[in-house]
Amino acid sequence: MIHNPVLRGFEPDPVILRVGDDFYVATSTFEWYPGVRLHHSRDLVNWCPLGGILDSRRLLDLTGVPDSGGIWAPGLSYTDGLFHLVFTVVDTYAEGWKDLPNYVTTAPAVEGPWSDPVPLHGRGFDVSLFHDHEGDGRSWLLNMRYDWRPGHESFAGIELQEYDRTTRSLLGEVRTISVGTAAGVAEGPHLYHRDGWYYLVHAEGGTGYEHGAAVARSRDLFGPYEPDPAGPLLTSRHDPKLELQKAGHCSLVQTRKGQWYAAHITARPYSERGRCVLGRETALQPVTWTEDGWPRIAGAVPAVTVPAPDLPSAPAPEPSATDRFEALGPDWSTLRRPATPDWIEPAPGRLRIRGGQSPAGRRTPSLVARRVTAQRCAFETELTFAPRTPDHLAGLTAYYNTRNWHYLYVTAEDDGSPALRALSCEAGELTAHPSHVPLEAGRPVLLRAEFDGPDLHFSYETGSGGLQPLGPGLDATVLSDEHADEFHGGQLRALGFTGAMLGLWVQDLDGAGVHADFAHATYRPAPDGRR
Repeated sequence: MIHNPVLRGFEPDPVILRVGDDFYVATSTFEWYPGVRLHHSRDLVNWCPLGGILDSRRLLDLTGVPDSGGIWAPGLSYTDGLFHLVFTVVDTYAEGWKDLPNYVTTAPAVEGPWSDPVPLHGRGFDVSLFHDHEGDGRSWLLNMRYDWRPGHESFAGIELQEYDRTTRSLLGEVRTISVGTAAGVAEGPHLYHRDGWYYLVHAEGGTGYEHGAAVARSRDLFGPYEPDPAGPLLTSRHDPKLELQKAGHCSLVQTRKGQWYAAHITARPYSERGRCVLGRETALQPVTWTEDGWPRIAGAVPAVTVPAPDLPSAPAPEPSATDRFEALGPDWSTLRRPATPDWIEPAPGRLRIRGGQSPAGRRTPSLVARRVTAQRCAFETELTFAPRTPDHLAGLTAYYNTRNWHYLYVTAEDDGSPALRALSCEAGELTAHPSHVPLEAGRPVLLRAEFDGPDLHFSYETGSGGLQPLGPGLDATVLSDEHADEFHGGQLRALGFTGAMLGLWVQDLDGAGVHADFAHATYRPAPDGRR
């Protein structure tokens, strides 16, 4: 059986692809490196993280992108012996504008090397490539069209334009092939050609609790496209009691034996239609075809447990709970800049991180983090740090974005003595928690964060007396998509598209060149593996 979500924690906008016997899912990464996360499976049940594709500034520059900007909804495809990745880098999305450069890069293997990205256009986002293998063999770029003009519908329909694989350029006119359904907000398009029909699968209803996926079809590539008369392919909007909410944004894949599956977004709120600390996750649903040629998901709703395809079992290696940093593995991400030796040095038994900008900085922060994948989990690290002033900070963070986080950190008091403190930021407002612990200079300290559903607890150990709590219980739900959304005077200020992260954070606010050493990091989800 397949147990959903198959990719837990912040893993949204999945595009699924089969090449031979191998399945790949690529997901959005927004302001985090490496850009475009990949997972691999051979049975659709067991998935192994491969890390990210866009792992250097040559491939991706996230300097200064806004919270939940950066990489939106990539498209991964395969033809001519090459993997093709198309992606949007969102530089601006607030105050009525969106700057949306789109790029294409290719590689002979999914591990790379990936070619220098070639710019395509900036008219919209959620790009994908359709290679018409059953038709004339040409390729086409799809995207949603963004209209910035006041008084106009900003989601202006799904566009199609020919893409030349040889020159890696766009050809001919741009055509709008669909404006979606009455649910509105048509985005995330993918095209499929089957039995003489072109099927357009797209997201609708926005990314929240009205989210869904729709299907339309046409005998002609350019339309007109007829929506499925049965309604959405998938949605949770009509049933707030479903465990998997916000279902939508589908892409389809066919196994060698002809079985079809949809990869889609989902979310698991902590209360009915409440906050989703884990962010938007990836799930799989079987797809069947009606006699008159429409794809269907049972009940058009997401199921937690579904039958697996008729494929040999291919268990993935069980990851170790403790990382001792032989290298920076695929579960780790870095914020707005790639993991380069000028600021991060993995070595056996030690991850050295050189201090970066403040928590509000968007150019050179020094944060290495991993996704929170369960409502109940714990994260520990052992820190050695020699701060000299209050401008030097290092520790463990439960993080959503620059405006929402909790931080357990070592710093120096005004007299230079080290101390352990806790700090929170909610919607940009700082709260310094009154509890603090004097520390012995040069002595390692164990730091721990524990998620217990909507509650977060910090604790520490200095070598005697076991773990001790520090500070009050904290509100974990501020680390959620819903809390991160901000509107001022009706104008969008910030979006929440990611998910809670647990990480290792270092600040050097006076530029003194300080660093911190982390001996290990241990992440343990709840014993049931789901919650």
